Parts: sequence; structure tokens; C-alpha cells
Amino acid sequence: MKRIFVSSFAFAVVFSGAARAQAQTPAPAQSSSAAVTWGGPPPAPSASAAPSSAVPASPDTPPGGAAAGAPANADASKVPQNQPVPANSTTRQEDLKPHPLEPVPEGNVRFEADPVGDGAVLTALAGFDVLSELVLSTGEVRPQQIDGNFDTQSLLSIDRGAISQNPDANAATLSNVGLYTAVGFAVLDPILTTFRNGKEAALVDAIMYAESIAFAVGATDIAKVAVRRPRPIAYIERNQFIAAGGNPNNYDNTSTDSALSFFSGHAAVVGAISGAATYIAFSRSPKTIRPWLTLIGGVALTSFVSIERVRAAAHFPTDVIAGSLVGAGSGVLVVHLHRADTLKQRPVWVGYQPMNPNDVGHPQGGMLTLSGLF
Repeated sequence: MKRIFVSSFAFAVVFSGAARAQAQTPAPAQSSSAAVTWGGPPPAPSASAAPSSAVPASPDTPPGGAAAGAPANADASKVPQNQPVPANSTTRQEDLKPHPLEPVPEGNVRFEADPVGDGAVLTALAGFDVLSELVLSTGEVRPQQIDGNFDTQSLLSIDRGAISQNPDANAATLSNVGLYTAVGFAVLDPILTTFRNGKEAALVDAIMYAESIAFAVGATDIAKVAVRRPRPIAYIERNQFIAAGGNPNNYDNTSTDSALSFFSGHAAVVGAISGAATYIAFSRSPKTIRPWLTLIGGVALTSFVSIERVRAAAHFPTDVIAGSLVGAGSGVLVVHLHRADTLKQRPVWVGYQPMNPNDVGHPQGGMLTLSGLF
């Protein structure tokens, strides 16, 4: 998400001073260069960039300067001040890249967002999530059937209890309450960030929460369609059908949603919000109780929602564990990718080199060079 655009340009300005040159003695030429950072004062000039005292040209100086025939690798100290410094001179071996205007505050990590990049990501993810949910709601996706000869003892030991329980009728409602609580926190936290860190930080937080949720929902839909694992309620209904004298081979599960058990979307979304909130809290308030409360609250809420999804016979324990891990991982990763450990700089180099006043055709001229990283 980070991009650097490089552009440079140079222009030369030649000051015509022929008329004044006839009326006054040419002023001694000086060489200078400076490096500044856009949006702030320039850094202190280095020893190599400081202008040196000018030495008037001697009457015996030939046109073009005393060192016109000096070798290219001559040291700058042996080159007259009215001549350009050779490219391979030791005085040019200094890094002129501007230093940051200000250091990043200790213990306070900054986050950044790109309107174009993050806007494209959010649009794509939101579109995919909405369309995939609409397709799954039509019933056109054929649900995975439970084989009539399948032995439920082949299930993982941690999952067997989910098909032998009596589903709690209120568990689904409680899991929805936990989900909406997490979403409400994702809306409220950026609002509180406005008062703690400013409007720009609040906008970035909102983008990070939105991307975390979108990634979690998208990953959930892809996994559900790819795996198409029957929910525990499908096994329970099948067992009831067999107990009533039905043939296991004749049991037909026709509901698409009943075969979308792996993994839990509720656990993934709550885990994503909890992961993002915890990362932000530890980065913004590392020496306070806030991040620890956020961590404890996020783990508790994710666990509560996961347990209620199992009690509702909507998911196996492995479904909610996988959803929680994927969600928390996506939340932490999204926030981490928006982290800015250094302040953004827009360095601009400005250089000036005077023309040799003794050269014919170049009276009192100079060249100004401007280059930068944008």
C-alpha cells in the first residue's frame, strides 16, 4: 500500500548582465548547493555545501579559469572556486538526502491509509461479500449430503458432542447479540479516536476496521462454498429421521445454509474486530490499561459468540476455532499493513551553480537545478 513516485526536473536560468558588465566589475562567483524538505525549514548546511570565500581572478588567469585543464579526479581543494566541482570529488561523497523534519513520537505508532488503494480494496471486497451472500441465499448451490453409510464416530473427538446435544433455542439470538456488539464497537472506537488522536486518525481507524471485517467475511464465504460441511443441526435431523424408522440413504438435506458449517462467520467477524482493536490499542496507548482491557474484552466476546454458535447447533467446535483464528489474523494483518514507522517525507534538492564570469558569452549567468522525490 505504500508507493513512491519519483520525478525530477531541472531548469536553467541565465541572467543576462551584459549591459551591467560594461559598467561594473564582475562580482566574484560563488558556488552553493542546498537540500531542503518540502513543507519545512531546510536542514543546517553541511561543510561541503557552505559557500567559501571567493578569490578574484588573477590577471594571468587564462580564459576559462586557472584550472581549466585540471584533471577530472582533482581534489576540490585544488580547483578554483569559480569552476564546477568534479563529479568524483570527495566533496560530493556526502549524502544530501534531507533528514526527517521531526522524529516519530516514542510509544505512539502512526497508521496511514491510501484513498485510492484502500478505496479500491474496500469496494472490491464489499462487492464480493454482498454478491456471494446473495448467491448463497438463492438455494441454487447444492448442499453437501451426509452419506448414508457415514459413521459419526469418524468425526473429530472435539466435534462429536455437537451432534448429540439438544440445541438451545436462545443460543442463536445470543450469538447475534455478541456479533452486533462487536460491530458497534468497530463504529464507536473511531469516533472516540477523533477526540484522542484527531479526525485523520479516526478516518484511518474506520478504514482499517472496515477492511478487517470485509476480509473476514470474504474468506468465510470462500471457505463455506469450497468445503460445504453439513452443520451439526443437519446431523441431528438425520439422526431423528433414522430414529423414526427412515432409511439413512433416503435422507435428503435440501437447505444450502445447512451445509455451510466451516467456518463460522460470526466467530470470524468478531475475531477480526477484536484483533484490529487490540493491535490499535497497544500501538496508540502502550503504557495504559486500555490495550489490556481491549484484549481481554475481545477474547471474552469472541469466546462467548463461538460457544453460543456451537450451542445453537450451527457450528462444530472446529468451525468456530478456525473462524476465530482467521478473523483475528486478518484483523491484525490489516492494521499492521497500515502501520507507518517513519514520517512521510517529500525531499527536494535545490542546487545553484554560477557560470564562469570570464567565459565569453556567459556574463553573470548561473544554473539552477531542482529535483525531488514525490
